[in-house]
Order: sequence, then structure tokens, then C-alpha cells
Amino acid sequence: MKTKFNGILTLLLALMVQISFAQEKTISGTVSDETGPLPGVNVIVKGTTNGTQTDFDGKFTLKASVGDVIVFSYVGMNTVERTVGTSNTIDVTMTGSNLLEEVVILGYGSQRKTEITGSTVQIKSEEIEQVPVASVDAVLQGKVAGLVFNGDSGTPGSTSDIRIRGVSSITAGNEPLYVIDGVPMTNDNVSATSSGSSFSALASINSASIESITVLKDASATAAYGARGANGVIVITTKSGKSGKTTFNFSSSYGFQNDATDGPDVLTGAEREMLFYEAIYNTYGETYGFNKDGAQAFYESNPNAFGTDYVVWNANGRQETDWQKLITNEDAPVQEYNISATGGDETYNFYTALGYFKQEATVIGADFDRITGNVNFSKDFTDKIKFTTRNSASHSFQDGLLENSAYFSSPRAVKYFNPSIEPAYTDDGEINIFGTSLPNPLWIAQEDIDESKFTRILSNNSLNWETPIENLSFTSRINIDYQVYNYKRYRNPVRGDGDGETNGYGWQAHSNNAIYVFQNSLDYSYELNEDHKFDFKVLQEWQKSRYYYLEADGDNFADTGLTNLASAGNPTTANSYFNDWAVASYLGTVHYTAFDSKYVLDATYRREGSSRFAKDKRWGDFWSVGAAWNIHKENFLADSDFVNNLKLRASYGVTGNANISLNQYQALFSFGSDYAGEGATSPSTFGNNDLSWETSHTLDLGLDFGLFQNKISGSFGYFRRESKDLLLNVPLSRTTGFTSQTRNIGRMENKGFELEMNFNIVQSEDFNLSLGGNVATTKNEVLELAKDGNGEEINITSSTTRVETGHPVYGWYMREWAGVDPTNGDELWYVEGKGTETTNDYNQAKQVWMGGSAIPKVTAGMNIHVDFKGFFLDANGYYAGGHKVYEDWARYTNGTDFFTTAYYQGVDAVLDRWQQPGDTGTRFGRFRATTDPWRLHSKFLYAGDYFRLKNLTFGHDFNSDIVESIGIDGLRLFVRGTNLYTWVKDDLLKYDPEIDSGGFTSLTTPPVKSIIFGINIKF
Repeated sequence: MKTKFNGILTLLLALMVQISFAQEKTISGTVSDETGPLPGVNVIVKGTTNGTQTDFDGKFTLKASVGDVIVFSYVGMNTVERTVGTSNTIDVTMTGSNLLEEVVILGYGSQRKTEITGSTVQIKSEEIEQVPVASVDAVLQGKVAGLVFNGDSGTPGSTSDIRIRGVSSITAGNEPLYVIDGVPMTNDNVSATSSGSSFSALASINSASIESITVLKDASATAAYGARGANGVIVITTKSGKSGKTTFNFSSSYGFQNDATDGPDVLTGAEREMLFYEAIYNTYGETYGFNKDGAQAFYESNPNAFGTDYVVWNANGRQETDWQKLITNEDAPVQEYNISATGGDETYNFYTALGYFKQEATVIGADFDRITGNVNFSKDFTDKIKFTTRNSASHSFQDGLLENSAYFSSPRAVKYFNPSIEPAYTDDGEINIFGTSLPNPLWIAQEDIDESKFTRILSNNSLNWETPIENLSFTSRINIDYQVYNYKRYRNPVRGDGDGETNGYGWQAHSNNAIYVFQNSLDYSYELNEDHKFDFKVLQEWQKSRYYYLEADGDNFADTGLTNLASAGNPTTANSYFNDWAVASYLGTVHYTAFDSKYVLDATYRREGSSRFAKDKRWGDFWSVGAAWNIHKENFLADSDFVNNLKLRASYGVTGNANISLNQYQALFSFGSDYAGEGATSPSTFGNNDLSWETSHTLDLGLDFGLFQNKISGSFGYFRRESKDLLLNVPLSRTTGFTSQTRNIGRMENKGFELEMNFNIVQSEDFNLSLGGNVATTKNEVLELAKDGNGEEINITSSTTRVETGHPVYGWYMREWAGVDPTNGDELWYVEGKGTETTNDYNQAKQVWMGGSAIPKVTAGMNIHVDFKGFFLDANGYYAGGHKVYEDWARYTNGTDFFTTAYYQGVDAVLDRWQQPGDTGTRFGRFRATTDPWRLHSKFLYAGDYFRLKNLTFGHDFNSDIVESIGIDGLRLFVRGTNLYTWVKDDLLKYDPEIDSGGFTSLTTPPVKSIIFGINIKF
């Protein structure tokens, strides 16, 4: 009986203990590595209380029960497991260096940073998300040594201009290859028009759903992409699910934007009138015997000599119109909302997200909005078979502008072309439709249409099989990128580009593009022993693009307000075409490490074929070899407190470029000609059956280091890239009927140094301070060009640039301005460059080298981080220098003739002009009542050096006690400023200095300066 009683008592006690052990309680603690608190650790509870939390400030708080196992994991760190006992506090120190053991995503795979032999830079999600940009590539500016980023326009959704380590080709494309989740992508300008705002396919991707962006720069890193890796590779990886309790993340931001720069100031009506009469006096005063005061009377008595519709002067004291203010959308709003969820268990995980982004342009009549959705899912069907799918869909809308050329209906152009004495509104307050010169941009913005709609669906699906052979896995992947684009343009019949004989004009275009990628790969790991490890990859890839385009336009609309082509009485164009291309590749890589990654060797070989070349020239061979020596793992440094990381790396390889138009190897006829209403053919392509790959041969040397427990870390590198067999558009004699032929001829090199540094000045639990930055130099030189039948080099020359051996590509080459003759006010030029005799005859001056090009010789990025008890401050800036830019609109706005004083609207810089004999040091000559021919010369060539404060963020991460009391896992509030300050070296450069690689200023929308308020909630 006693025994039975004791058994029952024991059972009851056991049950009580189990009940007490199973009771949930709050566990809190800190997670750190050897340098201090470690943000971003993934914390999973396994046991009776399952759950997960992503710790973002080095501290965590969660629910758990006694006996549960808490798993702490972080990329590049050893996983730590702790079993919950009676204590409510757990402090964890994770081993392995976050810097050294960081895993870098390389597209086709990943490697620990210690084992990388090439030059790569990885940007993590913390630096990407919550940055208010329509296109995610904008976050790269200033973050990557040797990467030059310029937005083609500040109009939301526009394309960008990215160059990695200079320019590799002269007439073929220089854009990097984009890879999303391991698949090469096309991310071109999808816009149907070259005269309107560009539209970036990359703007369809939500930055909040991106886990990392890796920039691959040298051959060891890019050779896996073979014929498309010459210009660098940008690898984008989207977020994956995390197993554990489902957690949610909500972020929202709202802010205001204005132009980062204002551009040059224009003449007032009174100033323009003064210069007009001064020009008449300078031209006719001496001949007809009148002084400056008599110029107006002379003009009024001879109206037919000057035309009667030049200007309406401000003689009656009318209030002047501030066109710049009228067309500006001041404090243009930008807003973004994102919500995501992630979770799963031991066999599956998911990540799903929904986002909305809307941005108004800083000019009237333009905006951009986008809605995105992501569903990423991974499932272990068995312990050997795993299925992964990553899917995203987006719909983007851009209300664009006329940009990039002399389109006077653009609101950006009105400031420089419409006189300030032109009233914007009638006396009744209505929009002044019928002006004396250019159309009123207020009317154009209200009545005309420039709309782009872009839908993109990405589906990436893979199946991984761990084969019965140990350490051998097989992966099969299929990716579909489906893009649908619609464009609508309408010009009203009342005033603007659609008035007059056309009586309204409409154009609509539709395209769809389907890109398929199929991959099959085998991965095998082999250990000879603990000291020698090999990783092999064999991959087969096939990519196919099918593009269809349809457009139609018409004019003579039945009535105002009817904008669809069905209402056009006169169909004028119907056009459609189809093109396709394919790329097939075979890839093999070997990755060898010895003695705990003390020594690393990489070898890559890719054979690739492209439909852009003839069958017997279609295939190319691309390869690289790389080596790394982790010196800090040698015995003589293994126990060093001074050196924590010291890696010497080197690589050499050959990559390619085939970024040219389709079918250039074929001699083709065009069947789209119109001969008196009949279909006709005409020669369209000269052809070249010997056309093949352009190749880049790249040497890369680098030293990565970490000192004083990685308080000082960074890398130093040197590169030299020689491009051979350039895909060059060689000028032909006009007698051939063609302007050029694409050939494999010519060589060019880029070389330079790169330095990245980071200083963790203070690291503690409550206060941290770090500084960092990068600097890169690039020297470009053309080494060889095609030659004519006489053995003379065939140069590519324009009025301002030239391609010639011994000089940078498209170096500035023009007539050199010599100032103003103080005796008579004539503009002067050097006959054969500075130091030679001068002439006032522009045609007698020869074009000469002006030194430099539009390629920056030096770029740099700078950043600072400070945090104190949850408050943080981040700032980063960007510098570019050593290059020159040309003011492309000087003919219209800086002329000393009727182009400025009568036809259009000059800038106030022209007030610094010659007025009487003896005037010295003036920038402009005397004004004349003439219409001068185009004269492009060095007066308007400026130093392009500038610095821009890209981002400044201040915020607060609320501590665990506060967020737990309101039932959430994390809370962050922040305010971010972008492009708050811009410094320009040359005071004469009034346009925004961030221009495309061509080096010419434009009247497109400049980058925006913004203030953004945001919140991030995790629950």
C-alpha cells in the first residue's frame, strides 16, 4: 500500500514538475561577438513553445518554456544552442568573425568571404530597405569602390547609367549584367520612346524584398557569367523564409521632395530687352548713325527687318512670369508601404510580401506608382529533395515627360525658352493658351498624355536533389521573366505639338517580352582529408528571349478630349515587329581550399554561344583563375592580437561582351520603306560574317585586412582590364551607302587602384561609432583602332569628342576658346590650341585635345554610423572628380545673338559681356542682331568634380521593455534626408553635375532632395 502510495505521489510530483517546466516565461538577453553587440541574429525556439524572432539591436526578448532549446544563428557565425532552465536571462557570445566569415552571394552560388579570390562588394538588406527610391540600383552610389552611378533623369522610374571600373567598350554596351536569384536578367530601358522619360525594368522590383546586392568586379568573380561579365555583374538576392513562428514586418514612409539643384538663373524681361536693343545698336548703330538710346526707335521704325513676332517687351510694366515656380511641384510627396510575413517549420519556410510605392515628380505632370507582391516558398519533400519557388509580380505606372532633346513642350524647357513677359494666365484667370512663342506648359500638363504602364512577373523555380552519391547534389531550375509594356501619347489639337495641320496627334505602343532561363547543375564536394577540400560545379544554361512590338498613330482627332486612336480621322502609322535571341552556356568551376582555408584556388571555365553571331563564330571560351592566401592563419600570425585578417588575393581571366544590336553579322534589306504608297526594300545592314565576341582580359590584385580585433578593416586593390577585339562601329565611306560596319577591331584598357576602409572607433553596449569609405581611380586609354586602306587610323570624331589611340575614349576634342577681344568684343579662338595665335574666325580654329573625358578619374564614398542607447545616426556621401562635362544647351541659352535675346530665353551668365572698347576679362563677347551658326568650343567645358551628401538618417530603435509592453517584437522610427547638400567645384557649372556617361548636361529632371519620415514594426 505504501509502495503504491509512493508511486502515485511520485507520478503527481512528476506531473507538477512537467506542468511547472512547461509554463511559458519571458526570456531576455544579449547576443554579441568579439566586437560587441551583434545585430540581426535569428533566434528560434524549439520545444513546447515554438517561435522565432530576429534580433536587430543585440538584445532579444521572447517566450519560452523550461526545456525548450533556443537556437541562435547568424550568417558567417557558428550556431549556438541554449536549453532554457530556471534563469530568465541568457547571454550569448557567438564565435567566428562577422567580417571574415560573411557569406557572399555570387549568383550561381555563395562562398565565405575568406575564400573569395575575386573583387566583390555586398550590400545587405539593412542598407537597402527603407531607402525611398523607385529603382533599387540607386542605393549603390557611394557604396562600391569603382562603381559610377548616374541617374539618367530624376523623373521617377527612369533608367540609370552605371559603369563598373570604367568603360570597357567604345560602341558596344557598357551596362553591367544583372542577376536575380541566380538567373541572368534583362533590365533595359523598356520605354517605347526615346524622346520621353525612360523607364527602367529594374524599377519593377521592391527594394524592401531584397536580401542583398553583390557587385562582382573582376574576372574571378564574373567569369562564371562568361560573355556577359565584361562590364561587371550585379547580383540581386530576394528574401527567403525563416523557419519558426510566423512573424510580420510592417514599414511605412512618407516624405517630400524637391530638386537637388536649381540650374542656372534666366534673364528677366527687362534684362532680355536691354540685351536685344544693345545687340541692335552693336550691329547697326554705327552704320545708321544712332546711339544706344536710339536702338528701340530704330527697331520700331524697321519692324520688317527683324520680324514682328520675336518678342513682346515689358514696356508697359507687366508683371513677369516666374515659369520655374509655375512648373515646379514643390514638396512633391513620396510614400511607401510594405508588409511581409515569414515563418515555417523544420520542413518548409515561406516569405510573402505586399508593397506600394508612389512618387510625384518635382515638376508638374509627372509621377510614378508601383504595387508589388512576393511569394517565396521552400519545402523539403524528403530529407533528400527540396523544392524552392520565388515569385514576384509588379505593376508600375509612369506619367512621364518629354525629355532628352529640344522638345519645347517639356515643362523643364520652358524656363529656358519662354520669355518671362509671357503671361501664364489670362486676365480671367484661365490658362493662357495662345502665346506669342512656345506653348504654355500648364496647358500641356493638363491636356497632353505621356503614360507608361509596365507589368512584370518573375517566377524562379528550382528542385534540388541530394543524390545517393555522398556530397553530390543535382539542381534543376526554370525561370520565367514576363514583361508587358503599354505606352500612350496624345497631343492636343489646341496648342502645342498637336496643333496646326495635325489637329491633334496620338500614338500608342504595346510590347511583351518573355525571357526563359533553364539551368541544370551538379555540385560535388570532396575532402581528400581534413586539410584539402574541393568543390566542383558543372552547369548547363539556356536563355531565350521573345519580344513582340506593335504600334500605331494617327492625327486629325474628331474633337478635343478624345485621346484614343479610334477617334483619329487620319491613321498615319501601323508598325509591328518581332525579334528573338538565345544564349547557350556550359560552365565548370573548381574551388579548392587547404589547411582550414589558409590557401584558396579557384578556376572557372565557361563556353557560351550567342545567336547574335554567325554559326561558325557563335561560340566563345571564357575563363579565370584566382588564388588567395589567408596569411593571418599562418602560425606566425595565428595568435596575433594585432592582425585578425590578412588575405592576399590575385586573379586573371577573360570575359566577354556581346551587347550589340541583333543581326549585325548579316547583310540585310529592310522591307519597311514607303515608295509612293507602295512597299519597298532598301539596304539596312552592311553585315560581317566574321563578327564575334569582344573580350576583356582582367588582372586583379588585392589585399584584405583586419586589425585590432577588426577595429580597422578594409581592402586595397589594383586592376587592369584590357578589352580586345572590340565590337566597334567602324566608319565607312559614304559611297558604300552605309555609315558604319560593326567589326572586331581595336583595343582599350582601364586600370586603377581601389581602397576600402572601415574604422570601428568605439564599440560598447550603449555607444558605438564607426567611420568608413572607399576611393577608386580609373585611367582609360584607347590602344588600337581600325585603319583605312592607307594604313591611317580611323578616328571617330564629333564636334566635341574624339576616339583616338593614346587618349581616353570619347575624350574632349574641340576648338579652344581664347577669350574676348577687348578692343571690339569679338569672341576669339586659338588657331591650334592654347599658346598659338588667336582668330575671330571660328572656322579657322582647329579642334584640339582639351584633356580628359567624361569618365571620372577618382570616385569616393564616405559613411559614418553613431548609435547611443537605441538612437542612431547614419550618413553617407559620394564624390566624383577628374572629369569634364559640357553644357549642351549653350547654343540656345548662352548665345550673344538673337537665339538668346529674341527667339528663346538666355541665362543671366550672359550679362558678363563686352560693352565698350577696353572691357577686359568678360566671359561673353558683344551682342549682335544676327543668328549665328552653331559654335561648339571649350568655353562651355567645365570641371565635373562634385560631392553629394547622399543620405542622412536619424532614428531610434525602442528597447525590448517598451515594445513588449505594447505587444510587438520591434519598433523603429526614423527620418531620412537624401541629397541634402551638393558641392560643385566649377562655379560655371550650374546644371546638376550628376549626368550620364556621355558627359553632356541636359534639361531632364535633376536628382531629388528629400526628407522622409518612416516607421518599422515587427510583430
